Amino acid sequence: MSDSIVYDNGQEKKEYARDIDFLLDIPVKLVVELGKAQVQLGDLLRLGRGSVLELEKPAEEPLDVHINGKLIGRGEVVVVNNKFGIKLTEIAPASERVELLK
Repeated sequence: MSDSIVYDNGQEKKEYARDIDFLLDIPVKLVVELGKAQVQLGDLLRLGRGSVLELEKPAEEPLDVHINGKLIGRGEVVVVNNKFGIKLTEIAPASERVELLK
């Protein structure tokens, strides 16, 4: 019997899925990027409570979602149980997400 991945009408066989189940518990770093700004050090030192930093990204644009430093999707801010969350509006297909994590 071969160790290669076997596909059956576009779906992986159960044996292959069982072989990679251990990967599902590996932690990854998820970052949601609201925007960026470039400021001079002097301006940064003058910041205080109530200061506002203007970001380069327009407010209506979706936020970028990165896994381990790689862009995998975009979304919008939501509030769930008094905590911020992100509702995904765009996401790379699973095959691309796996490739990005390499």
